[in-house]
Amino acid sequence: MKKIIFVLVCFLIACLIFVLVVYLLNRRPAKGALQVTSSPKSKVYLNEKLIGETPLCQCEANKMLNEGEYTIRLVPSEGDFEPFQRKIKISPKVLTVVDRAFAQTALSQASIISLTSIQDKKDAQISVISFPDKSQVLLDSDLVGQTPVLLKNITQSDHEIKIVRQGYKEKILRVKTVLGYKLEAIVYLGIDPEIATASAVLISSPSAKTTSQTITIQETPTGFLRVRKEPTVSSEEVGRVNPGDIFNLLEEKTGWYKIQLKDKTQGWVSSQYANK
Repeated sequence: MKKIIFVLVCFLIACLIFVLVVYLLNRRPAKGALQVTSSPKSKVYLNEKLIGETPLCQCEANKMLNEGEYTIRLVPSEGDFEPFQRKIKISPKVLTVVDRAFAQTALSQASIISLTSIQDKKDAQISVISFPDKSQVLLDSDLVGQTPVLLKNITQSDHEIKIVRQGYKEKILRVKTVLGYKLEAIVYLGIDPEIATASAVLISSPSAKTTSQTITIQETPTGFLRVRKEPTVSSEEVGRVNPGDIFNLLEEKTGWYKIQLKDKTQGWVSSQYANK
């Protein structure tokens, strides 16, 4: 009898230890991976903490990040470029990819790709958001809509996403969809330098006529758009405008529109976030 009791006690203790270990493992924060690339090489800050330089991959188990929302900032190591700063989300057991190609003002382009778990584990989805919006989206060479767009019932496979808008450089993303997840691609299009150069020549021509055009401020990652004294990102900020605001177009230069605010202050806004 004593032996039976002893065996039962040992069994119960082993079960308790097993349950405790499983509980503690489940309490550990879930982690995800982060990959960052840029041109030129840049320092990478996460929540204002320097974590390395591009190309960077926090992909090994001991380097993965706790799930949650972070602020990422890329500071170019060369060139007079404005740092790139955005909010990103790290999800458990998946890779978030950030890429930035720095250039002068509106010629820059970037993309942020992440995966988010969805309820339907038999479905794979793709969400594409672009700045500016209303850009054409092609999936595997087929036109599927304009941004912002959510595509459902996508096959689990490798796919090519192409984002196209007149006057901007097209952006091509090669991705892999996974059942039970939504792949979200946030794309920042850069102005086509050939179009920008042609526009600059036209505007600077003595025969160019002044028109009474208006511009509409588009959605921005920050929720507002800075108005600068001169048409350069390093110029003094003289005001801020909001998405949906409409202004008379006073003058146009490569990548910039000149407007007048309600207080009669004149300044320049990036044409990347404004449409005629």
